Amino acid sequence: MENKNKARKISRSGFFLGIILFILLIIFPVSDSKPASDMTAVGVLMATWWMTNALPLSATSLMPAVLFPLLGIMKGKETAAEYFNSVILLFLGGFIIASAMQKTGLHKRIAFFILNRTGKSPAVVILGFMIATAFLSMFISNTATAVMMFPVAIAVTHAAGNASKARSFGTPLMLAIAYSASAGGIATLIGTPPNLAFNQIYHSTFPEAPEISFGHWLIFALPLSLTMLGLIWLILTKFLHRKELCDINLNNDRSFTSLPAMSVNEKKVMFVFVLSALLWTFRTNINIGAITIYGWTNLIGLNGLVDDGTIAVAMSVLLFILPDSTNKGSGIVGVEQIRSVPWEIILLFGGGFALAEGFQHSGLSGIIGNQFSALSDAPVFLIIILTCLILTFLTELTSNTATTQTLLPILASVGIGMGINPLLLMIPATISASCAFMLPIATPPNAIVFGSGYLEIHDMTRAGLILNLAGALIISTFFYFIGSAVLGIDPAVQPIWAH
Repeated sequence: MENKNKARKISRSGFFLGIILFILLIIFPVSDSKPASDMTAVGVLMATWWMTNALPLSATSLMPAVLFPLLGIMKGKETAAEYFNSVILLFLGGFIIASAMQKTGLHKRIAFFILNRTGKSPAVVILGFMIATAFLSMFISNTATAVMMFPVAIAVTHAAGNASKARSFGTPLMLAIAYSASAGGIATLIGTPPNLAFNQIYHSTFPEAPEISFGHWLIFALPLSLTMLGLIWLILTKFLHRKELCDINLNNDRSFTSLPAMSVNEKKVMFVFVLSALLWTFRTNINIGAITIYGWTNLIGLNGLVDDGTIAVAMSVLLFILPDSTNKGSGIVGVEQIRSVPWEIILLFGGGFALAEGFQHSGLSGIIGNQFSALSDAPVFLIIILTCLILTFLTELTSNTATTQTLLPILASVGIGMGINPLLLMIPATISASCAFMLPIATPPNAIVFGSGYLEIHDMTRAGLILNLAGALIISTFFYFIGSAVLGIDPAVQPIWAH
């Protein structure tokens, strides 16, 4: 009861604090550009309400639809369009696939398989999920990875016992999946959209620069990714949730040890699940050094037309078509799966996308990026740390892809002006853009696991703040002392191709 009263006080205080800050920023502009200044006010208002849970998260997510047109930041139609895009379709399709796994019990069978191989320790089970999630996200989108792991994780939480213990176990497990999906993707040049954006901007900005191959990136980024995964595991299982996990025995649920033979429906859903994973993994070309694995969309002339959302929807529609072997005349999934979609998370997604587009449309992202030029006289290592911190916290509210595309050319110019290798700023910034862990809207994996019901906003902000700060320091230190050596970067010398 005391905790509930405290939470209500925080929410009430956050509500009024958000309004006060919003009004002050409207009255006293922080920029000569009115759209950018008003966008700052909206961003501060939403961030305050999200972090204090002043309103339901989905309600706060609707604020751009109201404030953007009223403040002249974006038209109402343009803002509304941000609430439904290909990532939303990926989530919808993925949720229907996950729902089919839960309906047929396939998620329980996969969970039993994992538990059988990771033992009784909750911390070890969480580590097993993290390794699997990180590995998948090295090659497919972190959103698709989180969607795939989500229903299996839900099933594993049931093994913890009653609802209270399931929640105690579910909180660190869900956070681990979301954070691993982001940390795993930084290991490969194709693992995250910011990595792909960097590769394109680097080559177009410096055409004479040596290529950074898949192998080169992997050599320095994989150890960094593993270090981040280790840090995430330690913080979640040995620091923040150690006491709760010590009281959990994952052998409490006997239903995991008495599973019947796989049903026909389970086999059908398993087929769709595996097919989805393969289509996601091999959708586009995978360049591994001198070896290129051609994506199936390239081979059949659909490159650039089909995305992960297309695949998710196609596979979910297939589940509506495949007949239910236990209920003749209906598909494996039906209208009840559509009705059970967590629409509040859809709105949360949409609000995040609208906010990110507002940063771009108003010019606020560019203004923030231009402030980097003021750092040109500071020590290189300090600039790298500040760059990582700014990117990490900025992408809590903005699209990491759009932010990377906006800031990388600016950082390249800053590096040239400082007389250093531009990669010293560009690569740490790229990696940091994928390491936003505080808010559900920061990344799609964060939003997906937030819909599990095992998380409160303070669970994510508490763990995320620690990881944001520690991650920026680790990325800066690791790249400056190790990554630069792997890529042949001399911090004191500007290469000829950068002149």
